[in-house]
This record gives sequence, C-alpha cells and structure tokens, in this order.
Amino acid sequence: MTLVQSSTVARQDTPRTVGRRYQSLAVMLFVSLLLGGAIISRLVYLQLVEGTRNRQLADENRIRLIPKQPERGKILDRKGRILAGSRLSFSVFLWPVATKKEEWAPRLKRLSRILNIPEKDLRKRLEQVGYRSPSLLRIARGISPVQVTALAEYGSELKGVEVDAEAVRYYPNGDMAGHVLGYTGEVNDRDLTQHKSEGYQPGDIIGQMGVELAYEPQLRGEWGGQQVEVDGFEQVVKILGEKPSKPGNDVQLTLDLDLQRAAEKALGDHKGAIVALNPNTGEVLAMASRPAFDPNLFSTRITEAQWQRLQSQDHPFVNRALQGFPPASTFKIVTTTAGLESGKFSPDTVLNTYPSITIGGIEFGDWNRAGFGPLNFPGALQWSSDTFFYQVGMGVGDRTLIHWTRRYGFGSKTGIELASEESAGLVPDDVWKRKEIGEGWFQGDTVNMSIGQGFLQATPLQIAMMFSVPANGGYLIKPHLSKTNQPISDWRRSLNLKPDTVRILREGLRQVVAAGTGVALNVADLPPVSGKSGTAEDFGRESHTWFGAYAPSDKPEIVVVAFGENSGGGGGSFAAPMVRQVMQAYFHPEKPTQAATIEAVPTD
Repeated sequence: MTLVQSSTVARQDTPRTVGRRYQSLAVMLFVSLLLGGAIISRLVYLQLVEGTRNRQLADENRIRLIPKQPERGKILDRKGRILAGSRLSFSVFLWPVATKKEEWAPRLKRLSRILNIPEKDLRKRLEQVGYRSPSLLRIARGISPVQVTALAEYGSELKGVEVDAEAVRYYPNGDMAGHVLGYTGEVNDRDLTQHKSEGYQPGDIIGQMGVELAYEPQLRGEWGGQQVEVDGFEQVVKILGEKPSKPGNDVQLTLDLDLQRAAEKALGDHKGAIVALNPNTGEVLAMASRPAFDPNLFSTRITEAQWQRLQSQDHPFVNRALQGFPPASTFKIVTTTAGLESGKFSPDTVLNTYPSITIGGIEFGDWNRAGFGPLNFPGALQWSSDTFFYQVGMGVGDRTLIHWTRRYGFGSKTGIELASEESAGLVPDDVWKRKEIGEGWFQGDTVNMSIGQGFLQATPLQIAMMFSVPANGGYLIKPHLSKTNQPISDWRRSLNLKPDTVRILREGLRQVVAAGTGVALNVADLPPVSGKSGTAEDFGRESHTWFGAYAPSDKPEIVVVAFGENSGGGGGSFAAPMVRQVMQAYFHPEKPTQAATIEAVPTD
C-alpha cells in the first residue's frame, strides 16, 4: 500500500514577483482614498454650498399647501355702493389624499344621492385632479340646510369629504346691470388650458362675462391655505400652519346705481337697450339691456330647470347695448356733418323736400309720404325729412359719407372694457358689398345710408358716442366703465369740425325736441333737451325704434339713448318717453321712476 502524502511547496520570490503581493493592496488603498475623498468633498459641497437649496427641495417634497380660495374683490358703483360682493354659503369639498382610491366609490354614490349630482360627474372631477392630490376639490356650492344636515348624519361614512362655509359671489340687485357686471363660474377644461400659466386649477372661480371677466386679474386675489407635512406615501402627517389668502382688489365703476335702476324701469319688459353717459368724459352712467338674467344663478350650481327657463327667452345673455342695428334717422347727424364739412353745402343751404325721389328706377319716399316743403339743415333735422338727406347724401357721394361715418367711430369697437361682447357694427362700402353681396355700390346704397338704413349697423353705445359730438362741441369720446382720475383729454379727441357745423347740429337737435319729433321730452320738469328720433325698417318684422338726446342743451351733462328692438311704432313715440324717464331720474333723483309708455306724438 502506497501512502500518498500531500506537501506544500514553498513559493519562492523572483525578481519578477518581488513586491507584487503589495501592489494590489496599494491600488485598493489608493482607490478607497480617492473615492472617500470624492464622497466627502461631495457631502461638504451639498451641505455647505448647496445646503440651503437642498433643504428647500426637501421641504418642497414633504410640505404641501392645501389651497384656500381668496375672497373676490367687490364691484362698486361710482358712489361706492356694492354691485357685486360676497356672501357666506356652504360648499362641499373632497380631499383626495385623505383616503384610498378604492374607498371612494361608495362615498361618491352617497354624495350623488345627497347632492343630486350624477355619480359619473363626481368621479370625473376626482380623476381629473388625481386620487393622490393633497388639494381640496370643491364639488358643490350653495348647498341647502337639508343637504348640510344629511352630510353631517352620514359623516362617519364620508371620510375625505368636508363641508365648509366660503364666500360666494352675490349680486344684491338681482338682474340689474347683469350684462355689464357679468357672472362668475367654476373653470372648465377650456379655462384651465387657457389660464394654465396663471395657476388656475379645477374648482377655481373665474369671471365668465362682463366686468367680472374684463377685470378678472384685479378681482381674483391670491390663494392661501393650510401648510401640511406629508410622508413618502403622500399621507398627511401634521398641519404646520396657515397661509392667509389675499382678497382681490375692489373695482369701482362709473355706473350710477340710481340711474341704472331708472334705465331698467324705463325699459321695462321691452326688448332693447338704454345707454346713458357723460358726453364730456365718456363715463358710462347706465347700461341696460332686455331680456336680462340674474347673475346670482351662476354663483351656485344652476339647475336644469333654471337653464331651460333662461333658454326660453330671446337671447338673454346678449348685451343689446353692444350689438349692431340700423341706426335709422339718428344717423342724420353724420349726414349733416358730411354735407357741411365737405363744402358741398353751405350753412345757409335750403332744399326742397318731396313725397318721394326716384333714383335708378326705385322710389325712395319721405316718412310722412308728403314731404315738408323747403327746409334748411336745422329744419330738416327737426322734421327728420328723408328726401332732404337723400339729396345731401347724393351731393357728397358715398366716399365722403363713409369717411365721416368712420370718423364718428362707426365700424370700429369703442374701446370699452367689454370688448369680448362688443360688436364693431358695420360701415359698408364698395369692397365689402362686392365681397358679401356680389355686386358693386349703387347710388341707391348711398341714399339708404344717408338716413341710416341699408347695410349700415351701429350699436346703441356708438349712437351715444355720436350724440356726444354735438353735445361737447366736436369731440369723439371713448366710453369707459372704470372710474379713474385720468384727465378728460385722455378720453376724447377732436374731430376738428367747423364751428358752423357744431352750431347747426345743436340748433337742429334742439328744434327736434322743442317742436319736432321729440316733443315727448319738451316737459317742464326737465332743462332744455336736444335730441333726435329714428325708426328703422326690419323687413318682415316690426320696425326698430331709436331716440337719443342730451341735456341741458346749452351745457350738456348727460346723453341718453334708448333703443327698441322690433318694438314697432316710431322713435318719437316709443323710445323718446324712455329717454325722458331716465333724464328725469338724473335731474330729479328724489322722484320714483316708472316704466315708460308709448305716446302719440309726431314720429319718425
């Protein structure tokens, strides 16, 4: 038997292996020192150099702000009276992060029954912000006491649901000035996309129309809320404190609440508009439109029945003071200006008037079917003779007439803050007619335009601007709603009219009221009034009616324009009494205002 015994052979160093056993250790030690130094250097850098920033990032990762919406700024009239404010109301909020995703289904079902909101709508809102969102999500506003009680009774089943009192928009005067003030509502998908950079989020309130929309940045305010600490799972660990919200800024308007009320009463239930403004400064004192709507309906969740009632009216959201209609004989102010400024007609011009004039085989009649005999410019304005102004229109030609129409501001937006709701009206010309109608401009188009008919369209606000020109001595004003301390020169520009043009316009407009188609305003309790009537044909329907006026005639303080859409009758009989009612409220505020009545007076 051979016994095999293992033996260890000693490894001997050679010149090629001397020191190699220490080389690996040296390399490892060097690398360790290098890495350690780098790590220490990085830690020093992060702690000392970037420490403040990193602490801030860490805080941002663990600290959340549960937003609290600010109270919206008030809208005030020129005397500081509230037109739009806030009132306390109960709202319902969801706190998505407060519970697990799968636990929301039964809670949404219960909420749907209590709040009468479809379950799918609640789920959509919740999914829109995400189930891990730490922000409160409003799902209902203005809930009833019965609903508040029901939510309290089921409180143990509704974890993550909060009922809280918050300020909601309130319009103490109901539908008064509703078209000017507008309304607010929760942001929709379009709003969120459009205002993404401004920090809006689901459930936010935003101005949707009128001054609420135009002055949204000033009225909105700055958000506040609760600062909370969350863990890695976005669960709230503790409440750290409150960051108070900053209320929005108040906006003061030029509107006068008393005059606005008078305009609304004078208009009554008639479809149309009334505008009152200061002809020297452009301040809008009143702007009424019918049919109207109550903006309070949108401060809470509007019901289907309420929406259907609104829709059954004839476009209640349209501000008719800012929509275009044929201006009819009120436009003869512009035709007079074009005739005198062109040099084609002198201040002493006298023209024969006729029952009708035939142009291009078409008969154009005078409104009284008889004519008025020889008339000068003031007399033609007094009796609103159509055949007189036909001759003036043909005498100056379409280009001059259109030029002065645009000089008076027609065909362009006025610059008022409600630009998104304002029409520019229409000043037609040969280029427009060829494009839209497919034929050139005829002399008959000039004749129609000379009395404010044909394709021409102007808004009641533009007509008020037109009346302001003779009232203030020849300046085109810029109407505005914001009460400012800017000088008058910022709100008007001179049309550089000849003194004789202003004089004749003022003489003629005074004669209209003293003994013409505007005698409805020739009353003892008003100072001398100047004005002009208008009746516009609307083929197939009742005519539109107009009356515009200013007072006192020698030193005007106010311009009032009344418009009746498809009212029938004439401007002197239908619209003039409305103007009278508003002027009486302005000059005698102590007297109550009633709805205007149609009167039998010489009319146009």
